[in-house]
Amino acid sequence: MNARDRYEAMAAQLDAEVFPALPDAPEGLLALSAVEPWPEPVPLPAALPPVAPFDFELLPQELRAWVADIAERMQCPPDFSAVAVVTTVSSLIGARAVVAPKARDDWRVVSNLWGLVVGRPGVMKSPALGEVLKPLSRLEAGERDKWKAVHEEWAADCEVLVLVADKKRSEAKKLAAKDPTAAREMLRPAEMPPEPVARRYLVNDATVEKLGELLTVNPWGLLVYRDELHGLLCSMDRQGQEGARGFYLSAYDGNQGHAVDRIGRGEVYIPRVCLSMLGGIQPGKVQSYVREAMAGGAGDDGLLQRFGLAVWPDVSREFNYVDRWPDTDAKRAALAVLDRLDRLQPSSDDEPVEWRFSPEAQALYESWVVPFETEIRGDELHPALVSHLSKYRKLVPALALIFALVDTPDSGNVIHEVELLRALAWVDYLRSHAERLYSVAVMPETAGAHALLAKIRAGKLTDGFTPRDVAVKGWAGLASVDAVRKAAGLLVDFDWLERMEVKSSDERGRGRPSECYRINPQALSKKA
Repeated sequence: MNARDRYEAMAAQLDAEVFPALPDAPEGLLALSAVEPWPEPVPLPAALPPVAPFDFELLPQELRAWVADIAERMQCPPDFSAVAVVTTVSSLIGARAVVAPKARDDWRVVSNLWGLVVGRPGVMKSPALGEVLKPLSRLEAGERDKWKAVHEEWAADCEVLVLVADKKRSEAKKLAAKDPTAAREMLRPAEMPPEPVARRYLVNDATVEKLGELLTVNPWGLLVYRDELHGLLCSMDRQGQEGARGFYLSAYDGNQGHAVDRIGRGEVYIPRVCLSMLGGIQPGKVQSYVREAMAGGAGDDGLLQRFGLAVWPDVSREFNYVDRWPDTDAKRAALAVLDRLDRLQPSSDDEPVEWRFSPEAQALYESWVVPFETEIRGDELHPALVSHLSKYRKLVPALALIFALVDTPDSGNVIHEVELLRALAWVDYLRSHAERLYSVAVMPETAGAHALLAKIRAGKLTDGFTPRDVAVKGWAGLASVDAVRKAAGLLVDFDWLERMEVKSSDERGRGRPSECYRINPQALSKKA
């Protein structure tokens, strides 16, 4: 044994006598806690940034009581039904009315909006949305009944024309030899009346091709509702779905044409693709989608950012048992608004009604838009959040138009300052929810630290774990060594973990030492 080997053997013996190794710990990880006690861990910063609570003043007077009634009876955040109401109203207006945000510009904004409610299972997302959508289902059922009666008349007319054609064919056969010209004229086909179509309001699950067909006969817009939007978003991430993504991306503007070409079907051209969208999603799924999109995935094209009416409210732990009949007066007032907007007429068969700001509202808009544009052109905000906020260019004037059509439909197509102030209050409220939505991209270490600590407390990690031990498990937000290292680093900073270097397993001690993490025993008993 040479001198170096004798020295290393003596050092190892000294380590074993003075610093006994932890049970089941990686070789070389020393129990320093015997010498220095663990510090008191410091609470982690919140995994989710705070959000503004919903203020019923954000809604027009005729809609407030209905939203409040739904929220109280279902004991859910009012944000859910409020977003559903505004999205529903936007779908009824569709492209029938537009707003010109600038006084001397040809830029026009369609009011179709996209709403997204985020909440874990069991917080009454779907029932709240479904309650708001009942009036649309009622309108669609009425249209279907009208269509059925008209379609039966159309079918009878077609049958009569067929019988007349058969009679003329028989007469033409007798006349052909004597007067071929007259016989040919008798065989000229009669013009068939166009088949009546039912107006649609709501679509739940349809391919892009079917949506295209529906929009050709419902040119002013439709509402797409998905109880769980994650499935739709992920379906469009698959290879070969680029056309579907492009269709939905253009549908957000509400005034773009779109051609769908299919073998055997030819071309279907839609002069105006106008869709409103509404749905719910679970927190874990939306965080995963945001994380993947911001890492350069298929979702990094602004589709998610088009959900300007995205809310992720806090859910109260308190529950009040409410068993009473719905507020009939509140519902009747809201239905009167929806019925009136359902009868809204465009300027012509091809042109919408144009609305403009009053001079006071125009000045207010300009005073808002300049600092807004300056901020999103800076470097202070995360690119994901900038992409979302940039859609407020449409959201603000669209909301102002919606509120004007609800509150002052007879104003001579003028949007007043009060409607624009309400729209600006909405974007202040919505911005806090957007910051929560994109927090996994803006501050991923915080979310990762909370996730890692939760796994430790669940007993899924033991003392001396390595970043690779965690990454191979594929947990959300912790699927890469780098992500685990950042999350663990934050836990080290707050004294929940301690970082250790592990000696190389090489018998000669060559190579870089690896890292592992010891767990503060208090992590298993204290709250983060």
